[in-house]
Amino acid sequence: MRSRTIYLAATSVCLITCTQLSAATDWQYSLQAGAANLPRYSGSNERMTAPLLGVNVVSPWGIFLDTNKGLGWGYEDDNLSFSAYVGASTARKDQKKSTSQGSDRLKGMGHIKSRPQLGVSASYSLGTAILGATLEHALEQDDKKDSGKAFTSLALSIGTNLYDGDYGTVDASLNSLFGDGNYMQTWYGVTEGQARHSRFRAYDAKGGMVSRGLNVNWTLPINEQTSFSTLLDVQYLSGDAGKSPIVERRMQTSVMGVLNYTF
Repeated sequence: MRSRTIYLAATSVCLITCTQLSAATDWQYSLQAGAANLPRYSGSNERMTAPLLGVNVVSPWGIFLDTNKGLGWGYEDDNLSFSAYVGASTARKDQKKSTSQGSDRLKGMGHIKSRPQLGVSASYSLGTAILGATLEHALEQDDKKDSGKAFTSLALSIGTNLYDGDYGTVDASLNSLFGDGNYMQTWYGVTEGQARHSRFRAYDAKGGMVSRGLNVNWTLPINEQTSFSTLLDVQYLSGDAGKSPIVERRMQTSVMGVLNYTF
């Protein structure tokens, strides 16, 4: 299972613990393996545990291939980092599967399929604070289907380092996620057709703030090539997302642990 299917505020973590892109003088390779415990879908009160496997390759020219983001190009200096990429959007099933997000409670809602996605991310260091923004646009899959329209999201964050010492580093960030009307309707709305086939009433979700929250990331070096990272992510679903009939719990928490090997 690709880590892209894990619904976490990974964008904020990546902005705080930025990988060195164009600053690299040689090819860089890293492998990640771990596990995550998280809600079965955004708004669910059911939980699932899933494996996390990832690969990241960065060229000396800033071109990278990342199983989380996709294929792209990045630049980084002392204060500014930027990346643009093409990848795949997240997905959701209307049935419970051990290796993918979804729930039997969503039966009749239909699957939200992954589709090509364009993204740009940037972060800027302002003293001890790091400001971050990520804009992603998933391409249209089928405008005739309830979940096939193109949608756009914007994630904003402000983070800082809380600890840097013998026991690794601890970073934290406050973040917020915004979505356009298609994003909100895809993930939190219920169309008339979906209402006829599911347990939910029809619900028209308007664009706006999706969630706001906090995440804390602890990275512990094991040796020069290996480190272990843990992430605690807490998100509160806001606005029309929080009022959606598919949402059982507004407060969503996720935990993950990942072993990273770089060579």
